Amino acid sequence: MPKAMQILSVWLALMALLAATVVSSMLLRGSVGLAASLVIALAKAALVFWFFMHLREENGLARIAATGAVLWVAILFLLSGLDIVTRGL
Repeated sequence: MPKAMQILSVWLALMALLAATVVSSMLLRGSVGLAASLVIALAKAALVFWFFMHLREENGLARIAATGAVLWVAILFLLSGLDIVTRGL
């Protein structure tokens, strides 16, 4: 697939995910809306990492470093969430 066609298809996918974000913010509330928003945001981030940050063209070490960074942020969010839950707010 030519590079311009590939960029266009990724852009269209990002626009579709943007529309899904808007629709889900209007229709879904509570924990279901939060879960849907997080899944959509994860899909958008994955597209940006894979195509625009060229992770698909990198060797294994760069992919491992990117995966480690994402896992570290997930651990930080998890621990922050546990702190909020255990404080009883």
